[in-house]
Amino acid sequence: MGSTFLPGPPVLPPNFKTLINALTESPLSLLSFHSRRSWKLHSKMALPMRNNLKHFPRFIQKLNSPKRLLCVGLRPENKEAPRSGRVFSGIQPTGVPHLGNYLGALENWVSLQHQYPSVLYSIVDLHSITQPQDPTQLKSNILDMAASLLACGINPEKAILFQQSQVSEHAELSWILGCLTSMPRLRHLPQWKMKSKVKNEGSVGLYTYPVLQAADILLYKSTHVPVGEDQVQHLELVQDLARIFNNRYGELFPEPCALLSSTQKVKSLRDPSAKMSKSDPQTMATVSVTDTPDDITLKIRRAVTDFTSEVTFDPETRPGVSNLVNIHAAVAMISVQEAVSQARGLDTGAYKKLVSDAVIQRLTPIREEIERLRSDRAHLERVLAQGTCRARELAAPVLAEVRQRVGFC
Repeated sequence: MGSTFLPGPPVLPPNFKTLINALTESPLSLLSFHSRRSWKLHSKMALPMRNNLKHFPRFIQKLNSPKRLLCVGLRPENKEAPRSGRVFSGIQPTGVPHLGNYLGALENWVSLQHQYPSVLYSIVDLHSITQPQDPTQLKSNILDMAASLLACGINPEKAILFQQSQVSEHAELSWILGCLTSMPRLRHLPQWKMKSKVKNEGSVGLYTYPVLQAADILLYKSTHVPVGEDQVQHLELVQDLARIFNNRYGELFPEPCALLSSTQKVKSLRDPSAKMSKSDPQTMATVSVTDTPDDITLKIRRAVTDFTSEVTFDPETRPGVSNLVNIHAAVAMISVQEAVSQARGLDTGAYKKLVSDAVIQRLTPIREEIERLRSDRAHLERVLAQGTCRARELAAPVLAEVRQRVGFC
C-alpha cells in the first residue's frame, strides 16, 4: 500500500455535489487536511455531506489555505506517487518490530523506496535514550532493528539506512531549532503529554524530542514524511520551524508534507481499544515478526472477540473481531470486504485459524531472513556504516549553510 501527496489548490468541478461524489466514490480511502488548526475529512464523514452541502464552502476555503498539508492514503489499486522529492523516516531501536509496525509503517517504507528518487531511513537511537536504556541491550537492539528492516525489504542500494547518533549534524541542528521553539509549543504536543503523564515527570530530552525529530527531517531537506495520524501534530511543528527559520535567515528548508498510510492501525489482541505495542505487559497481546508459527497460532486463538459467532466488520461494536479482519486483509493484501467474504460460513474460532495461517504465511520469510542476518553481525555493521557515510554527505553541506546563515562562520 502506498501513499501520495496532492499539491496545489483543488480544481473545483461545476458544482460541489460533483466534487463530493468524486471524493467519496474515488479510490481514495482517506482524505486529511492538516494545518495549525487540524481539520480532517474522512470518507465516512463525506457521505452525509453529499446531502448537506452548507458546510462545504468552508471545506474548500480550508483546502485553499496557504498552510495546508493535504495527504491521501491510497488503496492498493492506486499506487501512483510523485517521482520527485525526498522521503525521510525514522524508527527507534526497540528490538524486533511487531506486526503493527510492519503493516503500519515498514511495508509502506518498502513501497516508498521504489517510488521516490531519494529515501532515508534512520534508526533513531538518540530518541531512544529519552527512556532509560541498558547500553549493551541498546547496541543489540540497533543491530536487531537493522536486520529487521533489511528482512522486511529495505534495500540499502535504494534507500539510505543509517544510525542517527553517528551523524552528529542531527544534534547540532536540533540545538539551533530548539532556540527557535517556544516552551508552550512543545508542552501541548502529544508525546510530552502522554509519556510525562505515565512517568509523572519527564526528562528534558523527552520534552525536546519533537525538536530533534524536526532536525532529523529538515537536515536532509526532506519533502515527504510517512507518519501515523498520531504524529501529524509533530510534523506540523516541523513545518512551523522550517517556516520560522526561512523567515528569519532566508529560504532554505522545504515544508515537508505527511504521507499517511491507508492501512488501519493494528490493535492489541487482548485489548482492541489500544494499539498493538511491544511494551504491553500481556505477552499474548502482541505478535512479533519473529514469532514462530506456534506462537502466532496461540496468540491469535486467544485474541479477544465477543459472543457472536458470525464474522462481521464493525469496529465500533465489535472491535476484537474487526481487528482480526483488518489483520487478515492487510497480510493477505485484500480488502476488508473480501476478508469478510472469505469468512462467510465460519465462526470466530475457525476464522482465527484462517487469520493465523495468513499471518504465518506473510511473516515466515521475514523471520527466517532476520535469523540469517542476525548471524552476520559484521554485515549489519557494514550496512549501517555505509549508510552513515552517505547520510553525512547529504547532511554536512546543509548544516554548513545553516551555520553560515546563523552567523557561526
